[in-house]
Amino acid sequence: MAKTEAPARTKINYLTALKEAIFEEFERDADLVGMGEDIGLLGGAFGVTDGLLDKFGRDRVFDMPISEAAIVGTACGLCLNGKKVMVEMQFIDFISCGFDQIVNMTATYHYRTAGEVSMPMVIRGPAGGYGGGALYHSQMNEAWFANSPGLKIVCPSTPADAKGLLKSAFRDPNPVMVYEMKELYRRRDIEEEVAVGDDAIVPIGKARVRREGDDVTIVTYGNNVYHALAAADNLASEGFSAEVVDIRSLVPLDEATIKESLAKTNRLVVVNEAPRTCGFAGEILARLAEEAFELLDAPPMRVTRLDTPVPWVKPLETFVLPSVDKITETALRACRY
Repeated sequence: MAKTEAPARTKINYLTALKEAIFEEFERDADLVGMGEDIGLLGGAFGVTDGLLDKFGRDRVFDMPISEAAIVGTACGLCLNGKKVMVEMQFIDFISCGFDQIVNMTATYHYRTAGEVSMPMVIRGPAGGYGGGALYHSQMNEAWFANSPGLKIVCPSTPADAKGLLKSAFRDPNPVMVYEMKELYRRRDIEEEVAVGDDAIVPIGKARVRREGDDVTIVTYGNNVYHALAAADNLASEGFSAEVVDIRSLVPLDEATIKESLAKTNRLVVVNEAPRTCGFAGEILARLAEEAFELLDAPPMRVTRLDTPVPWVKPLETFVLPSVDKITETALRACRY
């Protein structure tokens, strides 16, 4: 009998890719449970966990009170008792309310037990600006946690990476934070075919070159990847070829791929939408200045949010956040240095 071919996959959006990862991993691992504010009956503020409660029941999907400290603390206890836990932050901004439980408890257990205890927890939630969410619903606070040994941090920019990195996070024996770009959740123009099952897995700690070029390397992640790609088009019209590196994983950081790109271009621009002071863009610049200074033909530069909260009014939001024009201008300065 001839083998029946599987039906062709349709393109899906970023949100659906995350949802597929969650459902596949809950199906795969009976020890995996989920908790957060409104993740059950409501299906999450953005619908990422819609249907999870109906499929897996109240023994595995928990609607929690509005206390991020209690949510993460409870998750720690469950991990210590043999469970794997997905924690959803309704907005990543409010992760600060659970900060102590994350950095002093979750992040440190493996170390302070000399490797005997694992903490298989995924902390995920919607992050970032550009949507008019103002100061309480627009933050990128990833640098807080990059400063806390024991945590891995990923920030996908495509549906395939969203699904693949989240699946890897679920299978990691220790805590992984997943910053989901809410402005990408339902963006139609980035929809793509995404694999199912193990074929979808994307390893944590490996960057991806999204566009090849020879004159300047633009390093970024999350929503800013698309600003960088548009800026690369602008640069091409000026006669310069930009290489865009999507790091995907902040901790661990794939420095080798960045260095390989820098060896071609000899110029570096790093973009992130967190504030400039102590943001992760500065960490990347510092590492490359220390370890690949001889490859630089121009000062390494960065494009970041201004050191201010994100305003609500659209022109002001645009003014403080990285943009295509700002990246273009900065990269041109690097190329013409």
